[in-house]
Amino acid sequence: MASFILRALDAALFAGLFERDDATLGAQGIVRRIVASDHGTPCRVSLQDARRGEEVLLLPYVHHGVHSPYRASGPIFVRRGVATVSLAVDEVPAYVASRLISLRAYDAAGLMVMAEVCDGGDAGAWLCQAFEQREVAYVHLHNARQGCYACRAERAHP
Repeated sequence: MASFILRALDAALFAGLFERDDATLGAQGIVRRIVASDHGTPCRVSLQDARRGEEVLLLPYVHHGVHSPYRASGPIFVRRGVATVSLAVDEVPAYVASRLISLRAYDAAGLMVMAEVCDGGDAGAWLCQAFEQREVAYVHLHNARQGCYACRAERAHP
């Protein structure tokens, strides 16, 4: 059975944003927030929910920057001061397992070839099966209820 690895966004993409003032951020469509609850503010860099009292940025992000009809962007949260997480092969963190997840598999041309919605605890099994299909180049995971991008899955051993 195929293995996968989930990839977080690179913290370097957002490094200077937290130092900007709110007016400058607002001009870019970015909102600074202080998290009110321990669940519901998933960081795309740490692949963990931000904790109550943490500072986050809510910003637009092009998560599927391909030249195809499936080019897409959407809102994401990023926590201040976190490093990019590196997960183990076949690891599904609580960030994914605790949510209803939409899985969207794409081919090398950025065209969707399969999709599913499942409990996040079942995402790992679905990913293993999807990567058995040669045409699947990568999979995007989205939080199914809000529809926002969560992370990317790739074959662990191409």
